[in-house]
Amino acid sequence: MAYPMQLGFQDATSPIMEELLHFHDHTLMIVFLISSLVLYIIALMLTTKLTHVSTMDAQEVETIWTIMPAIILITIALPSLRILYMMDEINNPSLTVKTMGHQWYWSYEYTDYEDLTFDSYMIPTSELKPGELRLLEVDNRVVLPMEMTIRMLISSEDVLHSWAVPSLGLKTDAIPGRLNQTTLMSTRPGLFYGQCSEICGSNHSFMPIVLELVPLEYFEKWSASML
Repeated sequence: MAYPMQLGFQDATSPIMEELLHFHDHTLMIVFLISSLVLYIIALMLTTKLTHVSTMDAQEVETIWTIMPAIILITIALPSLRILYMMDEINNPSLTVKTMGHQWYWSYEYTDYEDLTFDSYMIPTSELKPGELRLLEVDNRVVLPMEMTIRMLISSEDVLHSWAVPSLGLKTDAIPGRLNQTTLMSTRPGLFYGQCSEICGSNHSFMPIVLELVPLEYFEKWSASML
């Protein structure tokens, strides 16, 4: 999860988030190079007294400053499109979980298990135990197996919500009457926190998401104890 004074993204937990971090660094480097070049040219124009008159009508210069931006845009667009297709791709999910947004809590249904459904409410500050995080802890965590492809079906029962977990690179809108889907896969166990990322009402900031990614054998024991 995020830590105080953090400027960058959270540590990547899924392959998709790793790709997004690489793409962010790739694009940021291009932005730095362009910004440095523009600042250098501005400083040069403000400080030098030399003027090259023929440069203003040079066809070669116009050709370069037309082609170069096109090449830069292509180097940004191609990796972006690749990641977009990767995020929408679903290959034989091992487990499906349905998430419903309410005012203001989440409910989860493990569709592969008939009776495994529960609501997830935020734990009030007065009931937190030592070490628990304010406004982020819930009474029922979503326990999922790690290193397995999991399909999340996301919708809402009342208003617009958004199911988001930053370290997994997930953000999917929960829209009443519409069923959106996304996939997740964790490469390591742990607790991963998220929140509703849509301004859904007065208690918008009080409907957190907690995913607990565990090895498969622990998930099977947990699911058996919940049924």
